[in-house]
Amino acid sequence: MSHKEHAIAADDADIRLDRWFKRHYPGFPHSMLEKYLRKGLIRVDGKKAKTSDRVFMGQVIKCPDLTLADMPDMPKPKRKVTEEDFQEIRKWVLYKDDSVIVINKPYGLAVQGGTKITRCLDDLLDGLMFDAPSRPKLTHRIDKDTSGVLVLARTSRVATQLMRAFSGKSIDKTYWALVNGSPLPPVGYVDLPLNKMAQEDNGYEQMAVDEEEGKYARTEYRVIESLARKFAFMELKPLTGRTHQLRVHMAAIDCPIVGDHKYGGGMGIHGNSDASDIGVENILHLHARRIVIPAMGSNKKIDVTAPLPEHMKKSFRALGLDVPKK
Repeated sequence: MSHKEHAIAADDADIRLDRWFKRHYPGFPHSMLEKYLRKGLIRVDGKKAKTSDRVFMGQVIKCPDLTLADMPDMPKPKRKVTEEDFQEIRKWVLYKDDSVIVINKPYGLAVQGGTKITRCLDDLLDGLMFDAPSRPKLTHRIDKDTSGVLVLARTSRVATQLMRAFSGKSIDKTYWALVNGSPLPPVGYVDLPLNKMAQEDNGYEQMAVDEEEGKYARTEYRVIESLARKFAFMELKPLTGRTHQLRVHMAAIDCPIVGDHKYGGGMGIHGNSDASDIGVENILHLHARRIVIPAMGSNKKIDVTAPLPEHMKKSFRALGLDVPKK
C-alpha cells in the first residue's frame, strides 16, 4: 500500500485529526479512520495518534494513499449532483455574510455520507460557494431526521473559531420538539450521563444513559403547551453536545419524542390509540429552531430562526397548536 505525506497548513492548524480527514478526504468512513489509527497506518510526525488529537501547522500526517481500491467500506459512488440540486440548497439559506452561512436543513437529509446514504448535505456544498473561492465547511452536525438551523463556515479560519465555540458551549441552541406525555415539573433540567451502546447490526449509533461510565450530559427543557398530558410541545436546550442527547434524555424521563422509533417514541400515546389516527405524522418531531452565535473578532452577533418543517406543521394543526408563521 503506497503512502502520502501531508504537511499541516495554517488554515488547518489546531483542529482535531478526524476533522482534518473530513476536510481532505470527504466520505472516508470514520470507522475506517479509527481502524487505520489503531493499526498505526496513519501517523502524525511519525507517532501513533487518536481521532481527538489536535494537529498543528508544520506537523506531517503520513497515511495510505486513500483511493477507492484501498477502501472497501467506502460508500458506493453517489448520483451526480445537478444544477437543480444547487438551486434547491440555495433556497435553504437563512443567513449569509462573508464568514458564515446558516441554512434550514430539511428533514431526512444526512449531513455527511456513510453506509446506505446516497445523498447528503456535504455533496451539495459546492452550490453554496457564491462569490467565495471554496465551498463552505461543516462546523457541527444535526441528525439526519432532525430539521433546522445548521451553520457553515466560509473559510477555514472561521470554521476553527466556530468549532471551538460549539465545543466551548458559547453558542446557544434552541430546539422545538413534540413529545409523548408531558414532563413534571414543566420546567427543569435533565442531568443524565450518556454512553454508546454496542453498535447495532445496521451500523447505526445507539446511545443510552450510563450512570457509571457515561459522559456528562445536561439538557434544559420547558413545556410550551401541554395537551391533556398526552402530548407536549417543548423547548429544549442542549447544554452539552452528546450524540442523540435530546432524544435519549426525553426518553429517559418517559417523554420520548414523537416518531423517534429508536428511542421509544413510536406512535402510541402512552398506550392509547395510534396518533396517526388524528393526523400526527409518524416521523421524528425534533427541529433545531434557533441558534445564537456571539460576536467573534470582527464578526457581529448572529441570531437565526428556522421555520418548522411541513410534517411538524401538519401535526401541530392536527393537535390544535398554533403554527408559527416564521
